[in-house]
Amino acid sequence: MLAHADWEPVEQVKTYAISGTTGMELYRSIGERGPKVGVGRAIAFTDFKLTWSRKYEPRDGGCVLSSARPKLIITYMLPKPSARPKGALGERWDTFLAGVRAHEKIHGDIIEDMVRQIEAYAVGLTVADDPDCRKIRKVLTQRLGELSQAQRQRSRDFDRTELSNGGNIHQLILDLVGDS
Repeated sequence: MLAHADWEPVEQVKTYAISGTTGMELYRSIGERGPKVGVGRAIAFTDFKLTWSRKYEPRDGGCVLSSARPKLIITYMLPKPSARPKGALGERWDTFLAGVRAHEKIHGDIIEDMVRQIEAYAVGLTVADDPDCRKIRKVLTQRLGELSQAQRQRSRDFDRTELSNGGNIHQLILDLVGDS
C-alpha cells in the first residue's frame, strides 16, 4: 500500500445572529434566521469545500494516480445571540450550544472520513490501456459519487436519530425552551 500524505482539515466556525430573552424566543429566532437547508431552516449546518492536487502518471500503457492530496475546509454555521443570555438561561444556552456544536462536529467527522476513504481509494489507482489518463478519471469520478452518496446518507441517518423524539438535539431544544 502506498503511503498517504499527512493532512488535516481546516475547520472554521461562522455564526448567524439571533435574539431573545427567553429560551423560546431564542429558539423562535433560530427558526426565523437559521441556515436554509432544503425547504426549511436548521439550527446549525455543516458544509465543506474539497479540492484536490492529483498526479496522474502514464505507466506501461496505462495510468496510475500516484498522488492525491486533499484540501478540505469544513465550515460550521452556528447561532449566536446578539446579547449573552443571563443567569439560568445563559447556562441553558451554553449547554444547548455545546450540544449543537458536538452534533455538527460529528457531521464534520463524517465528511473527513469520506475524504480519507477517497484518498485511500485514489492513491495508487491504476487503469490499464489508458495512456492519456482519461479512463482513470471516469473510474475515479464514479467511485467519488458513491462515497459522496454514502456520506450524505450517514449524515441523514445521524440527523434522523438526533432529531427524533428523545434524541440528543430534541432534548437540547426541550431543555432550552423548558423554563421560558
